[in-house]
Amino acid sequence: MSRMSAPTERIAVDSTNLDTYLTVFNSLFSVYRPALIDSFIETLPQTLICVLVDRQHCGWQGDLTSIVSSALNEQVLSVISSVKAEACMSTSNLQMGDSTMAQLSSLQKMLTNVLSSDLPFYLQSDNFVALWNSFMDMAFLPAMSFMSDFMLRALQTPVDFLNLGLQFGIEIPTLDQSEKCQQGDLKQLIMWGMNHNVSWSFGQSLLDMFLAPETPPCVFPNPECQATGSIQFGRSATTSVNTPTYSLTCEQQNLNQLNETLCAAILGATSQESYVLYQMCQALSTLSQTEVIKVWRNMCHMIKNVSLPLIEPCGDPGTTQSSRIARSTLSLSKLLCDYQNWTVADAVDPALVTMCSENDHAAFILAVCNNVEAVQVLVKNPSNAWVWEFCANVSDTYIVNLYCSYNMWTAETIDPSIVTFCWYNDMERFQFFLCDSIPFFMVVFSSEENNWLRPNCSEPPPQIAINTLVAESCKYSEWKNIRAITSEQISVCIQNDEVRFINEVCVNHTFVTELLLNHANAWVEQYCTYSIRNPPTSPPPLSMEVWCNYSKWTNVSVDPSVVALCWQYDQIGFHQNVCCNIPLYDKLSLHVDNQWLIRECSDNDTTNVLEQVCIYSDWSHPTIVDMTELALCADLDTENFTRNVCANATVLQNLLANLDNTWLLEQCSNLTAAGPGGGAGNGGGLMGFRPAEQCQYSSWALVLPDAALLALCWDYDQANFISFICADSSMLTHIIREASSLWVGTLCATYTAPQTTSVGGSNETTPQPCLTRDLAKKLNWTCSTDFSTFCQPGASQLQGLRVLLRCGIKIIQPRLENLMNTQVTLMVKRATSLWVVLLLALEESHLTSLRVTENIQLSVFDSIVIYMDSETNFDNKHVLLQCFGKVLTSLMQTGRDVPTNFFLIKEYFRIPLSHLRSVLSAADSIIVREILLYYNRNYATLQLTDDYLHTMVSVLFQIHLPRDISLFPDMGLLLALATPSDILSIPPLQNNINALSIINFSIKNLSREQQQAFGRWFSQSMSLPNMTAGSLSFIRDTGNLIAYLPFKSFQYLSPAQLLDGLDVLMSNPLGLLKQQFIAQSLIGTFGNLTVDQIRRLGNLSCLAHPSQLMAYAGTEAFSVIQDNIRTCAVQGFSVPSNMISSLVLKSSDLQFPSSLTPQRVSELGPFLPLLGSSVLQQLTSAQLMPALSTLASVPFTPAQACVIFDKISANFSLALPGSGHLSRLGSLVSGVKVETLWALPTDVLLEALPALSLQTPGLTPPQVNTIISKLWASSSVSQWMDKVKPLLSSTPLLSVIAQVPLLLIKDTAVHTRLWNTQQAKALFKEAVVSHPSLSLQEFLSLGTLATGVNCLDLRQLFQNLASLSPLRDIMTFLREQPVSLHPSLKKCVIEELYEFDFFSDLLGDLGSQIALSLPLSTIKKFPQDKMDSLRKVIIQDPYYFLLLPSTKQAVLVDKMVQRLNMHTGLYTEEEFRSLGVMATFVTDKMFQKLDRSFFVDGLEFLQRFCYNASKRDLVADMLQEQGTFGPVKNWTSETLNQVDRFLFFLPKDTIQLIPLGLMSLERIERLFLSQQKWEREEFGSLCQKPSELFEKKQFVLQFFLGFLRIGRAPYTGLIPSCESLHVTQPAAWTIDSLRNMPQAAFRRCLELIGQDPFFSSSELLMLLTKTKELKSLFSTVLNSTRKTPSQLDSSTFVALGHIVCGIDAPIMRILDPVEFSKAVLWLGRLNLSCSEQQLQALIGLLSHNLAFGPVSSWESEVFIEIGAIAAGLPDIAMSALVRKQIEGITPLAISLIPAGKFAVVFNQAQIRMFTYDQAIAVTEAQRSALSPVQQTALSMVLNPWEDKPVDFRDRSLGVAMHPCLFFYLSSILIMLLFSLG
Repeated sequence: MSRMSAPTERIAVDSTNLDTYLTVFNSLFSVYRPALIDSFIETLPQTLICVLVDRQHCGWQGDLTSIVSSALNEQVLSVISSVKAEACMSTSNLQMGDSTMAQLSSLQKMLTNVLSSDLPFYLQSDNFVALWNSFMDMAFLPAMSFMSDFMLRALQTPVDFLNLGLQFGIEIPTLDQSEKCQQGDLKQLIMWGMNHNVSWSFGQSLLDMFLAPETPPCVFPNPECQATGSIQFGRSATTSVNTPTYSLTCEQQNLNQLNETLCAAILGATSQESYVLYQMCQALSTLSQTEVIKVWRNMCHMIKNVSLPLIEPCGDPGTTQSSRIARSTLSLSKLLCDYQNWTVADAVDPALVTMCSENDHAAFILAVCNNVEAVQVLVKNPSNAWVWEFCANVSDTYIVNLYCSYNMWTAETIDPSIVTFCWYNDMERFQFFLCDSIPFFMVVFSSEENNWLRPNCSEPPPQIAINTLVAESCKYSEWKNIRAITSEQISVCIQNDEVRFINEVCVNHTFVTELLLNHANAWVEQYCTYSIRNPPTSPPPLSMEVWCNYSKWTNVSVDPSVVALCWQYDQIGFHQNVCCNIPLYDKLSLHVDNQWLIRECSDNDTTNVLEQVCIYSDWSHPTIVDMTELALCADLDTENFTRNVCANATVLQNLLANLDNTWLLEQCSNLTAAGPGGGAGNGGGLMGFRPAEQCQYSSWALVLPDAALLALCWDYDQANFISFICADSSMLTHIIREASSLWVGTLCATYTAPQTTSVGGSNETTPQPCLTRDLAKKLNWTCSTDFSTFCQPGASQLQGLRVLLRCGIKIIQPRLENLMNTQVTLMVKRATSLWVVLLLALEESHLTSLRVTENIQLSVFDSIVIYMDSETNFDNKHVLLQCFGKVLTSLMQTGRDVPTNFFLIKEYFRIPLSHLRSVLSAADSIIVREILLYYNRNYATLQLTDDYLHTMVSVLFQIHLPRDISLFPDMGLLLALATPSDILSIPPLQNNINALSIINFSIKNLSREQQQAFGRWFSQSMSLPNMTAGSLSFIRDTGNLIAYLPFKSFQYLSPAQLLDGLDVLMSNPLGLLKQQFIAQSLIGTFGNLTVDQIRRLGNLSCLAHPSQLMAYAGTEAFSVIQDNIRTCAVQGFSVPSNMISSLVLKSSDLQFPSSLTPQRVSELGPFLPLLGSSVLQQLTSAQLMPALSTLASVPFTPAQACVIFDKISANFSLALPGSGHLSRLGSLVSGVKVETLWALPTDVLLEALPALSLQTPGLTPPQVNTIISKLWASSSVSQWMDKVKPLLSSTPLLSVIAQVPLLLIKDTAVHTRLWNTQQAKALFKEAVVSHPSLSLQEFLSLGTLATGVNCLDLRQLFQNLASLSPLRDIMTFLREQPVSLHPSLKKCVIEELYEFDFFSDLLGDLGSQIALSLPLSTIKKFPQDKMDSLRKVIIQDPYYFLLLPSTKQAVLVDKMVQRLNMHTGLYTEEEFRSLGVMATFVTDKMFQKLDRSFFVDGLEFLQRFCYNASKRDLVADMLQEQGTFGPVKNWTSETLNQVDRFLFFLPKDTIQLIPLGLMSLERIERLFLSQQKWEREEFGSLCQKPSELFEKKQFVLQFFLGFLRIGRAPYTGLIPSCESLHVTQPAAWTIDSLRNMPQAAFRRCLELIGQDPFFSSSELLMLLTKTKELKSLFSTVLNSTRKTPSQLDSSTFVALGHIVCGIDAPIMRILDPVEFSKAVLWLGRLNLSCSEQQLQALIGLLSHNLAFGPVSSWESEVFIEIGAIAAGLPDIAMSALVRKQIEGITPLAISLIPAGKFAVVFNQAQIRMFTYDQAIAVTEAQRSALSPVQQTALSMVLNPWEDKPVDFRDRSLGVAMHPCLFFYLSSILIMLLFSLG
């Protein structure tokens, strides 16, 4: 009685105090009731806010609220403390580590007492079940209806207030203006989801938290319960420690703003759903943020004071002061924990063991853990299995030493539980004894229960001293006995001594042949052959055929690295030849380094391995057969399996010895369709198992059955099993003593029931009563829960009730959800979600251990997956991915399966480009790694845009890689997408071998810019002096990366390092500067390079100084040097003249050419064009014919080729069909006379034409015209189109017009031919004659013929379609045309598209041709994205940009850089590279800000670009800056090597300051060669006039060779050689120096001199006086043709070229009009100097009826064909031209029209029809002659749609303008040389 009196009395006192206050409150309430009802409740929210904000004047309502709350506060806390004290006393005997579970202990005790009463019997009665069913059927619906309304009214406001409070206290992450946000946690994610319609489903999670059943204990050897040593068996093994006390904190300062909470929606709503909440929000809206914080803090303190007594843990009973007098002074151990009796089996209750371990910790360890016998007795009870791990954790080393004394183990004393413990806690020592001691092995495996052990007794490979092994194995001089040399020894030497092996073994062919006598060494021959041709580098090029020769792998030893290599690069072949080849697979997988094969080959095609796996003959003996192989045979080899297993009792019985194979009985029964007589229990046979014979239950009392038989009898003789075993308690006890038979007790408990006697006297079996199971059955609750666990004796009824309650909720939940309306359902879900958020907040403060996070993770993850799948608004996904990335990462790691996890990863590949950078930047490293993994697996199918990939790579390299460098190995595929800035942001990895290997392996496949960026990145962490002082093998150790260092770092490599690493360097594409540095360093330093080293240098020898190379004269290496120089010449690599004259040519070669041997002629072949026609004329046919194969590939001039062909023509029968003689000529075909070609049969021409068209130089224009005229004159030409297509664009229009009908009918590929514009127009008109209105498909089907469409047809097509998609198809079609579009077509396209509203959307589809034809006024209006699209279009195809006038180029680029925000600040490398060809067309001000470090490092790269005069001056200034190279007077030879052709940019007065000793003739020639090379390249050939730098080049040569320096002594080099003229330029030398040349040398260079366009007419005439042969030029030309003017054919007209203008007008009128019309295609391209009368005479020929007919009938294709000759149209005819005719006039023809005539013949309307190209060709004189109206019309063409016209009429890069006199004289010289030959 005293036990209960204390708390009862305390509660009574507390109640009295409370009643006193309540009486006072009731009195006050009765007085003020009207006022309270009218105003107090309505104003309560405002009053409460006023009180919480600590205001002084809150009215009487505030005073009342304060008084009542103060009065109630103490009493409420007293009541709560009393309840807490009672709860703590009831649980004081059991110390709980979890405060939350401690509060539930009282409730559990009460439930236990209830369950121990008679209540369960009433619950199982039929009356209760009937009552329950009636309630569910009748009252459930109205009850739920009532409850729904009640819940809606009762919960709505509290839920709203809770939601409001949480929104104030929990800040939900949002994106700011810069798209950044803080990372949210799980509770913030749930709050965000509630605001964004994420359907959270926490029902199952809450059940798992509060109603999860305890996991039943399990013991070995059950495979499902196996655990490692680090996993606890069932109990916590940690010692009891004091649980720390946590408390809520109310000091939060950063609360959310009011508009970020629920109040924003409530105050903005038109209707008030909750009056109280509206009043609360309205009151809060009047507060400042500081006052809101104060309200939140005060409210938090109130809640804290009330909740603190509940959430604080109970005090320690041992330290708590108590007024109770203890009944006994005995300790707990003396009362209950009497360890002396614990060695008796089943003497101790498991609950007592648990209690003693927790409350008598020290004594428990001493009495139990240190007592082997006690532990063994305890763990025999499965409930005590945790004792092992408990003892191991508290005293690991001691317990292991105590129990794992292997020398004491015997077969009689060994216990399976101790074996298990020692295996997991002392595995290394245990396994050692197993493998080292056979007796010990037998002891352990004497018990079947230990058969699960799998020791690995294979010995690890011994550590090999590789250096010692190589030194002993690779003594090649001692390899005398070939048979004693093994393949393994050879492999060791190749892997570790490769260079010596190649140089000493592979080069010895005799020795290799002897090695091959052993078939196992067959691979050595392939290795040596490959390695000699490709000396080893890092890494060597891969040849799958060589390395992955799987057919030989069975018989030879294959290195694991080769196996891995073939798997990586030949997975398909590897899978077929290794994974599916079982003998080879087994052989390879035996090697420890090939163990990965087991994993990778796990998905073999099983149909190919059945014979290897299903070896039934082996199964007749007792053996262990892998269950997966057994299942494979049963499923895929059914027939054989049935015959060899199911029908063979012996085999089946052997297999059934494994308990896991009992499924075979059912399998075999199905396969053999056993008859009804079979089966368990009736004595029938079941595929070898006969229960009646084998299940002898009576004998089991003496001899226990094995585990397999026990299971078989249970499965197939269950009725008898239950009767004889389960019903016999003694037998059951006897059986379950074995650990492997414990399951029998569990199953028997379900089926065993006491025997009762019926009225008739018969015994009946009634099931054992079980409350949870029986009640579930009576209520018809069908759950998946197994109630048998809770129906066993001693099982916890409380746990059973918890499981039953969980089952009931699952059953009733669907009905509840169906009955609740939508509003209630949403409110309940909302309340549940808020509850979970609250629980998460408590868990974060360690105030609960319900494992909330763990239980809700899967639910949250599934909800997110569903939401992401259905959400279409990316703004919401954006917040999820970016602001909750880390939460999603943790959730993804708990996902149920990989596909679901990848679902979230896929979302990152669907992010819009505009948001990609911000989302990826905020991603967690784990997410990034998963993204990379997914990309590496699926990159081929992802179909990501280039912009997406570049953005992704930029973020990964610049943000994530610096954070986590371990990501780099997964970025291998992305290296090719990294920009230079991305690469430079990589953290230093120079010491990371794996990273460098990846870079070295990939770098050769990267772009030049990426390679250079990696070089700069690598150099950033290198000390330049340390490079030189580094090891000799520095280059080889570094690998390919070293080749891409900036030159300023590269030049620090020593000659010795260069020589050692030459193979690495030569295997990479080196720039010319580095090549020159290597060549001059090696050859200049080492005077004794070997033949092999010189050969490996290759073309680099041509960059060395000739004087250095001459040091090898007379040695074996000298011939190799000469071969290298010849190779340079063959490959078009020019060399200085003195290198040719001193190293290649001999004086006798020029003095006596006729004495040269054929071999010497072949050797001199590449240099013969330099020797000139005079030397060639002295050679004979006997000298030339043997060298023909070499000469046929040499680029001779037509005159030189003519000389050679004339000498060898007698040996050829060109007219013989099938001889191939014409094709054999190669480049010499240009020397075949026109008359000879005209006489050849058509078949011979057709046969040779494809090969001849590939020659460089190829056929001359007269030859082309001759062949075309002959072939196109035949009616069969349509059948030969595949042969004549190389000359198609040169075919005269007149010839094509005649064949148009046949071509359209007979040529099936007519729509794919590369027709020129005029040809396409002729074909187009004929092709569409029957289609007055073209459809989209019809137009697209025309192919290349569509380029001939006229504007009228195109306009009609556009108007018919008039929508974005089809017009985009047309633009794509035109953009992809393989020929250039005519300006008139581009103009038409732009004008017609401009009328559509979606014109700007088509920009990306226009292509470079059309896009750059847009007026600048339109381009200037482009937004940033469109301007960037234009930038990309130009970069992809820069050709048409370079054809623009320089003014338009500059204005266009200026507008572009402004729109792209590049025009301010430093001009960076990234910006420079992003502009491509436009990079040097920026303004001078911007170019001046170019990053100087990029300027110096990228000087070689910058020399590729175009520079106008002002840019050249800026470059010159930059070169002289102190931070670059400084003043030129201090420049060195290395400086000049780097400056290279930029030297010509320097002013003349600066050039003179360069030290004279540096500027030798060799260097000058190399500068000329560099400039000439650039002028022949893509940019140089288009962006600069040849004359722009001629004067500077001439000055450099003449100044440094002494021509311009007065007083200089005579210099022998002032007279140039012919070779030097070829290398430099004839016009760069003084006239006197040329005139002083020897007569023979001058004649050899006469052709070269005549073709130099920079000689003035007077200079050229002075030089020509040396030839003596020049007499009557015109008479010589006529005599050479032997024809009258009227007999001249088209080929002759083509050959005449500019000489046509030397024919008088009267003679022109008698020329053949047809032949002239066929030649006009060539003549119209020339800038003819003919008079107006001559041009009119030529027009007369063209307008002949046999030619193109009257001018009035001409259309644009005729004007395009005749070109410049159109300038000769009579005034009347020209003034009558219409648009389609004007469109065809070429810009050259426009520029040749006299100014006066131009102003008269073209009115403003006709000028308005001009294309842009025509308008810019108008000369200044023509423009000046125009009237203001005509000038305005011209300006409108130049810049349409512009308010202020801009004149872009400057240099047009598309029209070549050359002095007429040059062409005239050069043509004369060529004709003269022909006649002299």
